[in-house]
Amino acid sequence: QVQLVESGGGLVQAGGSLRLSCAASGPNFSDYVMAWFRQAPGKQREFVVAIHRNVGRTYYEDSVKGRFTISRDNAKNTVYLQMASLKPEDTAVYYCAAGLVYTNDFENPFHYDYWGQGTQVMVSS
Repeated sequence: QVQLVESGGGLVQAGGSLRLSCAASGPNFSDYVMAWFRQAPGKQREFVVAIHRNVGRTYYEDSVKGRFTISRDNAKNTVYLQMASLKPEDTAVYYCAAGLVYTNDFENPFHYDYWGQGTQVMVSS
């Protein structure tokens, strides 16, 4: 069983930056693909970014490429999401997810077995 706890959300002006963290408890953190999803009010949950077990392989949703950076520290059982050049359309609850994903279908939330409670990010214009 893996438990995920996100932190770092908040209110920021457009163009600003935030760093989200997701701390995992439980065994074998390094075995999991870690991902961030987000859900805006009235919209479906959407994929943002994933990082493979092997550090360095990352997969970004097109709208965040060049602005968001995912990283993981397997020694600390933590994954990070550095967000820069934030836009009002980035406003959402951001969720951390963990899964033993053995396909390239990283965007599909059904591949992730464990989810955090979410952290709110609000970007004002």
